[in-house]
Amino acid sequence: MKKIFLLPILLLFIFTSCEKVVDIEVPSIEPKLIIDAVFEIYFDENPVRANTVVKLSKSADYFKEIIPAVTNATVFLTNLSDNSIINFSDTNADGNYKPTISFIPAENITYELTIIHENNTYKGTANRVKSSPLTSVTQGDKTLFSGKETELKVAFTDDKTEDNYYLYDFSNNLFLAIEDRFFNGSDYNFSFFYAEDDIKLPTTVNVKMSGITKEFFTYYRILISQSGQNAGGPFETVPSSLLGNMINITDESKFPLGYFHISETDSVSINLIEKN
Repeated sequence: MKKIFLLPILLLFIFTSCEKVVDIEVPSIEPKLIIDAVFEIYFDENPVRANTVVKLSKSADYFKEIIPAVTNATVFLTNLSDNSIINFSDTNADGNYKPTISFIPAENITYELTIIHENNTYKGTANRVKSSPLTSVTQGDKTLFSGKETELKVAFTDDKTEDNYYLYDFSNNLFLAIEDRFFNGSDYNFSFFYAEDDIKLPTTVNVKMSGITKEFFTYYRILISQSGQNAGGPFETVPSSLLGNMINITDESKFPLGYFHISETDSVSINLIEKN
């Protein structure tokens, strides 16, 4: 006589019948203007060039994958030493506002960025922050925990005349903010490690080193910590109301997110290869 075991079938029925879809309602917040106005001056190139794009977007709910661009704003920059104005335009309607004339921010000049959007006026000021050039960027042989990381060795000479803060962009939305508290005025070198998922070898990466203010250093470290690396860039998604230096002078309660900053930047491209 055959024995039939029904217990596993009954248990399966019980557990599957107990499944219930739970809809979690995530509170929706009023979208805020996100201002990514980090200007880069490539001072060590001949001729000197600058990236002076103002990127505008709106914050979205947590599970939204698309960050809506702002294409209907008025954007201009004022040189506060002579009150001359440089207008910006979004010719491609993608939220990227570029100066209508060739423009490189000068040293020892305070610039005021003004953005007018939906009857609100946002303002912030910045000065060009000096930086040191990169001495060398080379691929190393060391690894970390998995043994599959790729080492990048970076060297530069720090300026001893003042306290310095630096922001590194290692491509693929990988950033590092450091200060010269322990190496002021020294020849300094350190290693940055790409995880196996960060890059696929062989590849070319562009490494950028920018001089930043102490305030932007603090802001960026918090921003990197909140948004995480590989999250599409710190200004792509802002998980909390981290205030920058742009102020809504029309209505303080409708404060923007983001920052206005002018950095001297050095850039080096390097080919990374797979090593045994």
